[in-house]
Amino acid sequence: MANVAILGVGKMGAAMARELASAGHQVLLWNRTEARAQEVCEAIDNPLVTVALTLSQAIANSDFAISLFANGEITESILLSDPALVANSSANYIFVDMGTSGIAVATSLAETISKNGRRFVDAPVSGSMATIASHQLLVLASGDESAVDFIRPVLQAFSKKVGYLGAAGAGQAMKLSINLVVHSLNAAVAQALALATSSGIDPAVAYDLFEESVIAAPFVKYKRSAFLDANTPVAMRIDTTVKDLALIFDFAQAQEIDSAAIAALQNLYIHACEGGFADQDMASLLRFLQ
Repeated sequence: MANVAILGVGKMGAAMARELASAGHQVLLWNRTEARAQEVCEAIDNPLVTVALTLSQAIANSDFAISLFANGEITESILLSDPALVANSSANYIFVDMGTSGIAVATSLAETISKNGRRFVDAPVSGSMATIASHQLLVLASGDESAVDFIRPVLQAFSKKVGYLGAAGAGQAMKLSINLVVHSLNAAVAQALALATSSGIDPAVAYDLFEESVIAAPFVKYKRSAFLDANTPVAMRIDTTVKDLALIFDFAQAQEIDSAAIAALQNLYIHACEGGFADQDMASLLRFLQ
């Protein structure tokens, strides 16, 4: 059993904490807003889950930390703003970033943390809260391979696979590549439904046929409710999709890969944000188009 600190207790962090505790691991929650950490702790209602009042307390009382912040700038500022945070951690401590922070942030964190003799794992994930609960999350790990081997059995509390991809930054590259397909597919389904319904076809009937056709990818199947029911809980916000696409565009530009399609996709989601859909699920792109 391990002592794990969750830094950044949003929906994904809360779901991971619940599964880790259910598997018997000690979990320390730390959030920039302490009230949020307390709220999650009470909701999980497991004596193995407690709240750390400070970031340094969370690090001092855990074997490794999982950071899950909204973007790379926040992750970097929190983990590197105080040099003592890394320097004063235990000699074998592991910092694991599971957010979509971007390749540049991952390589920066790896360089700074390794200089202090600590280990860093760049491990963004592919999946959602539902896949965490069903232990089907895909972890795209890179960085210190010995650290990945150490955390793999613990992460199995909520994942189906912890893949190892190489040097830090490779995990982010893989996540951005996967998310390019996800965001493209989401936009394609939204546009297709908008076209079908504009012709008088019942949206549920159209979706039935999507699921019977060659486009019936797992994403299409599990996003059905989000596309057809505006009251479905938000899984991934449109403004988060815009953040991802900016990272993907920069990645493509750096690799000198044509990014015209990415730019067009960016513009579509940006317009949805400007249209008042920023905090809504990515599937609400359909309602923006309509």
